[in-house]
Amino acid sequence: MIDPRAIVAAGARLAADVEVGPYSVIGPHVQVGAGTWIGPHVVINGHTSIGEGNKLFQFASIGEAPQDRKYAGEPTRLTIGARNVIREYCTISRGTVQDQGVTRIGDDCLLMAYTHVGHDCLLGNNIIMANLAQIAGHVHIGDWAILSGYVAVHQFCKIGAHAFLAHHAGATRDVPPYVMAVGNPAEPHSINVEGLKRRGFTADQIRNLRNAYRILYRSELPLAAALEQLSELAETQVELRPFVEFIALGSERSLIR
Repeated sequence: MIDPRAIVAAGARLAADVEVGPYSVIGPHVQVGAGTWIGPHVVINGHTSIGEGNKLFQFASIGEAPQDRKYAGEPTRLTIGARNVIREYCTISRGTVQDQGVTRIGDDCLLMAYTHVGHDCLLGNNIIMANLAQIAGHVHIGDWAILSGYVAVHQFCKIGAHAFLAHHAGATRDVPPYVMAVGNPAEPHSINVEGLKRRGFTADQIRNLRNAYRILYRSELPLAAALEQLSELAETQVELRPFVEFIALGSERSLIR
């Protein structure tokens, strides 16, 4: 299943059915799970673990050294889950010792062409990054978030679950769960209603989230007062709990508001 023109280092551990295309290069500390397809001209390096059923397209660079001037060759890691699709020219850096030493990508994500995942990023499951979306180091992205084409996310920002960043958005602060953000710098626009409908949220749940959005962004309440009101609602409206927990957690970059 390995093309004779590929270069696979002796220490690499590939499941028996992994396919590797011509001219791909796989380093000695790489592990690849069953059912994964690696196309031509892919480079996988570093202490990189790739789960089952992934597809890596040509010219992707996976697990290379972080683009951080503080990096001094430490054996940091990249961990990729299952069933992800990583398209052409995608670049994913491994972590740094200044953080937890690992970049993590969950399951069932789609990283389209020319996307970049910086060092120490943590991505959940079912995330979509459209063409040329770029995230700097130490960014955290929750499940089901979507980054449209040309989106840029500043280092240390957090993007909540089910959030949607519109094309060309530049996120310099945290985007809460469920929120659609637009512009550069990105500003809150609305709740990601269409995305929530597709994921099975009921009309009542969406109505509750719209009300929560109004409390946070339209009521002119101070953040602490808005959070108190939202916390009370979340006791009976469970869909609000990720929203409340995200805000209550605090932020290095502050919240878009």
